[in-house]
Amino acid sequence: MSDLLSAQNLFKQFPGVRALDNVSLTVAHQELVAVIGENGAGKSTLMKILAGLQSPDRGQIHFEGQAVVLSGVQAAQSLGIALIHQELVLADNLDAAGNIFLGREPRRGIFIQREVMREKAQRLLDQLGAGFAATTPVSELSLGQRQMVEIAKALSLDAKLLIMDEPTSSLSMRETENLFRVIAGLRKAGLSILYISHRLGEVKHLADRVVALRDGRNAGGLSREEITHDAMVRLMVGRDLSGARPVEARPPGEVVLEVKSLRTQAFPAHEVSFQICRGEMVGLAGLVGAGRTEVLRALFGVEPPLAGEVQVAGKALLARHPEEALAAGLALVPEDRKALGVFLEESVQWNVALTTLKRDAKGGVLVNEKAGAALTEELGRQLRIKAASPDTLVGTLSGGNQQKVVLGKWLALAPKVLLLDEPTRGIDVGAKAEIYQLMEKLAAEGMAVLFASSELEEVLAISDRVLVMHEGRLSGELSRAEATEERIMELATGLSRSDLG
Repeated sequence: MSDLLSAQNLFKQFPGVRALDNVSLTVAHQELVAVIGENGAGKSTLMKILAGLQSPDRGQIHFEGQAVVLSGVQAAQSLGIALIHQELVLADNLDAAGNIFLGREPRRGIFIQREVMREKAQRLLDQLGAGFAATTPVSELSLGQRQMVEIAKALSLDAKLLIMDEPTSSLSMRETENLFRVIAGLRKAGLSILYISHRLGEVKHLADRVVALRDGRNAGGLSREEITHDAMVRLMVGRDLSGARPVEARPPGEVVLEVKSLRTQAFPAHEVSFQICRGEMVGLAGLVGAGRTEVLRALFGVEPPLAGEVQVAGKALLARHPEEALAAGLALVPEDRKALGVFLEESVQWNVALTTLKRDAKGGVLVNEKAGAALTEELGRQLRIKAASPDTLVGTLSGGNQQKVVLGKWLALAPKVLLLDEPTRGIDVGAKAEIYQLMEKLAAEGMAVLFASSELEEVLAISDRVLVMHEGRLSGELSRAEATEERIMELATGLSRSDLG
């Protein structure tokens, strides 16, 4: 099998950081190569170089046997290299066809041939089995459908190599299965694929070969027959993480969070009731759109509940504002940490100390810089936040360390109940293990932890109990011993606990 792409001895230096250090990579025709590694390993830099977004300081790139210089995105696209970003780059004010051919619209003179454009776009979408019209506004499409628009755009460019960066990070299970079907079809049609993902189960399912990066260098590779979860982890982090997750459920303490007949704004006709005990870690499972995030946001007062009773440590709470929830002992780590969890352009210390400004203020007015520095140092040590100094801007940290900063600012308030929405989304396997260990430590110290996760492997690994939601309702509860992937999926798709027997 000849090489479609060969990148040899790539170097890339940024101020104070060598992002790539003598990295090499090959992709054969019709091959799917997965690139894995912890955050900061160099994956994104490598993909940006191959897509023409950045230039290497040194190294050679060959495409279809010819030496090439990828001087920009258009240069890469003209060769047949297309990158689909994790954060999809689409114009919401245009329809699907307009996005697929944006900047390349078929014209007659100065006039856009809209019917021709829409017909071409529809053929591409039908080829992918997208199931929606090219005239549909992108603003009305789901994330999975938007991804089909991006793939159709790549096909319109006659792509030969498709680079997919974390393509399933925000997709439902059904959308993920559809994407896998599309990927299989693209490969049969002759495309090669570079696939970047933290979800190692996906990599095992899809990849012909795995290439691992660690600290900007090649850490090794695996053939199809060698790909296992443990083998990938060892290459990525250089150590065995088998002991990073708890084996036995903790005995719960007294009830610390009691929710009765809670009705959220998203599902006003459905009631949710459950209890969380001191020292317990409870997973909230369900398909995308099941109402998990809405329950967490209602408890924290981000989207005040329509009705219901909530008690925290025996005291009534129906939060109309996050400040009320905080005062009662709740804290929420949101799903979108960059938009809602941290201020990226501020320092680690500024972010961590933000929640305690009022408590630590001198004379109730002046900011206590000394207290903030001491708090940041202590939490940074406890959480093992990797930052050059407390003054380091949060936006320069890896995803895992940003998540630790979000956790740190809430842990400074010593909450009774910690709510986490997708606690490890976009975080590499090594940082995941550290987050799991931290959650385990907090529960062992008596904190109640309620977390929502779309990753069943994660839910099964760290939950003492699993609450499963379906269309705004709790469809069932499973103990650690009862919880399996099959049972969770049955409940998540609408079966009741009694149906399971």
